[in-house]
Order: sequence, then C-alpha cells, then structure tokens
Amino acid sequence: MKSVRTGAYQAVIESIKRARKRARLTQQQLAKRLGRPQSFVAKVENGERRVDVAEFIAIARAVDADPVRLFSAIVRKVA
Repeated sequence: MKSVRTGAYQAVIESIKRARKRARLTQQQLAKRLGRPQSFVAKVENGERRVDVAEFIAIARAVDADPVRLFSAIVRKVA
C-alpha cells in the first residue's frame, strides 16, 4: 500500500511509537491494553498496517495520551 510510506503517515507512525515509549510500555503491554496480539502493534509501528481513526483513538488512550493533542501534533508536523 503506497500511502503507508508517505511522509504524513510516517508522522502518524512515529507519533504512535513515541507515545508508547513515553508511557514506558512495550509493544506487548500496549497490545494487551488494546486486546490485540503483539503483532498488531508491531505491524502498525513498522508501517505494515494502517490504523483508522477509531484505532488511533484507542491507541492514544491506551498509552494515556490525549488523542486530540496527539493528532494536532501530527497535523502541525505535516502542514
């Protein structure tokens, strides 16, 4: 999927990774909070799987981040 490799989507991936690390969570711990397998988190962070808006919100909340602030930071980076 070509759009996963765009600069804008790379900003989404990097924001998700940073938020997880800031929360001091492993991929396994985040996956458990999401009720998903660790491979889901790995694929998201490696750009192999796109996340939709609902998944983005769930991930943000699972790492104790405000989804609106996280998304706003992404928009500022790609604008």
